[in-house]
Amino acid sequence: MPAPISERKLANAIRVLSFDAVQKANSGHPGAPMGMADIAEVLWRKFLKHNPADPNWHNRDRFVLSNGHGSMLIYSLLHLSGYDVSVDDLKGFRQLHSKTPGHPELGYTPGVETTTGPLGQGIANAVGFAIAEKTLAAQFNRDGHNVVDHHTYAFLGDGCLMEGISHEVCSLAGTLALGKLVFFYDDNGISIDGNVEGWFTDDTQARFEAYGWQVIKVDGHDTDAITQATEQAIAETTKPSLIICKTTIGAGSPNKQGLAASHGAPLGDDEIALTRDALSWKHAPFELDDEIYEAWDAKAKGDVQQKNWDTDFEAYKKAYPELAAELSRRLNGELPADFDSQAQAYIQQTQEAGGDVASRKASQNAINTLQPLLPELLGGSADLAGSNLTLFKGAKGIETDADGNYIYYGVREFGMTAIANGIALHGGFIPYVATFLMFMEYARNAVRMGALMKQRIIHVYTHDSIGLGEDGPTHQPVEQLTSLRTTPNLRTWRPCDATESASAWVEAIKSENNPSALIFSRQSLPHQARDSAQVADITKGGYVLAKEQGELQAIIIATGSEVGLAMQAYATLSENGVGVRVVSMPCAEIFVEQDADYRESVLPANIRARVAVEAAHVDYWFKFVGLDGKVIGMTTYGESAPAEQLYKEFGITTEAVIEAVTSLVK
Repeated sequence: MPAPISERKLANAIRVLSFDAVQKANSGHPGAPMGMADIAEVLWRKFLKHNPADPNWHNRDRFVLSNGHGSMLIYSLLHLSGYDVSVDDLKGFRQLHSKTPGHPELGYTPGVETTTGPLGQGIANAVGFAIAEKTLAAQFNRDGHNVVDHHTYAFLGDGCLMEGISHEVCSLAGTLALGKLVFFYDDNGISIDGNVEGWFTDDTQARFEAYGWQVIKVDGHDTDAITQATEQAIAETTKPSLIICKTTIGAGSPNKQGLAASHGAPLGDDEIALTRDALSWKHAPFELDDEIYEAWDAKAKGDVQQKNWDTDFEAYKKAYPELAAELSRRLNGELPADFDSQAQAYIQQTQEAGGDVASRKASQNAINTLQPLLPELLGGSADLAGSNLTLFKGAKGIETDADGNYIYYGVREFGMTAIANGIALHGGFIPYVATFLMFMEYARNAVRMGALMKQRIIHVYTHDSIGLGEDGPTHQPVEQLTSLRTTPNLRTWRPCDATESASAWVEAIKSENNPSALIFSRQSLPHQARDSAQVADITKGGYVLAKEQGELQAIIIATGSEVGLAMQAYATLSENGVGVRVVSMPCAEIFVEQDADYRESVLPANIRARVAVEAAHVDYWFKFVGLDGKVIGMTTYGESAPAEQLYKEFGITTEAVIEAVTSLVK
């Protein structure tokens, strides 16, 4: 009988595949995969619960490569363990439309759980995975039936820990006692600029212990020590664990290991030849022994693990049929069968009820109505629940109630948003998060990542304009709406009253492949009269709210609080014989997706006299009014004063709208 293949040789398979792929692409980062190969071999072969034949099995462990520049590490692991990632896919590393892009991207590669690359966000996603697992388990597991039961593992590097988001999310993870969260820190002391001792001297162990984590330090090339540390981490169920692994970047490269030269560039043909000799690796690029594949193959083990879970779930279904059906529905991302009919009835009731109300309050009313229909709504606010109005009747914080439905994120806008991305990716929840629109800026990159990954996340942003008043320009958003609206795949809603607010919430919930930003006012907004057809047309993003009297001469386009100004201007202009219509455009992105006939019916191309009004930066609206139209809005920052004074100061008034329309129809 041949001797069993060594763990070091199995780890070397990762090293060789990684530097070969980077060399072939003439682009990439070989250092991290080579340095973390021994850690990866231990975790993936001994501990990770997964099934390469079914990458979406619900009860799999989640693995996140937060230091995503080392993407050949995860691609090698997926290939070796039996996922649908071939040698040809590895050879196509970083090439157009390949399964192996430069950084791991959701939807490209089976087995990749989240898109990583912007450092620190991967560990935030991992915290989201762990929150989702713990909360879902508390909601659905019953004695003897642990149908939600898995760990979340993440690899991270120095860069992840230097990013501020790591402080936000790791602090919260300790507070929430996420005992099934395990991080492996690649402590190699090297970043792109060289030895990190010149700019990163944190006591990482003390830092994480202060957060409430279990911290274990090991030699990252000692497989026995890594194994013992992982066992210790799994055994600790009341704290998340950080395993600090002291490693050598580019391990195995005679002349580049331990140096920044191996971080972000190919090793080069000469150095690769030397590395092959140093590793006693005799094979040509991308060639491996059958015994290596046999030792790595996780399909049989994964099949057994999944079948065991299937058996457990069948028993759960017999014992708790309603719970099982509800869990399946939520994990599959399906809305309740009667959700749409009940939601539409609520929207119609809101229209019939009328009444002036701040749209942030209308948003809270919508949450109060919709959350009982959708227990998967998992809300949260960055320490502004009383201002964002995100708390609902029956809200329970998960920090005190494990089966809760609300997260008090604290002042952590960036961390909150990236965690929500992880919660959405996990499945079983539709997360919504909230802050002031101005503080979206803190979270901007995580908003973008959610849009890039096409996740159903609802961003609630209140205090949407100079209308918030006395807090002044530091809190008054100007350019943020344009930033959100120009983000691909993100839908930005700015409703003008309670009916549009309810519609925005319902459409955001139904939007399976798009995150949504719901923009709400601090100040009260007037209710607008509509017939049933107009209520239905809200879902088209833009519609005729007030039709012209007589021949159409001009169009006023408005959103949010400025729809009220537009309607006042409409009344005066109509009395003066001007044929003007008002178009409310709560979601411009959805409007431009409508067919040409509908868009023409709302904004006829031959009507060039167009005025847009919004208390935000003017530039966005020229795409709708043309260079010969006019936009009433902001071109500077705001000031500190009561809202009504600010609208006059910056010329966002009914009189300004009337004057602009009149000047265009002369």
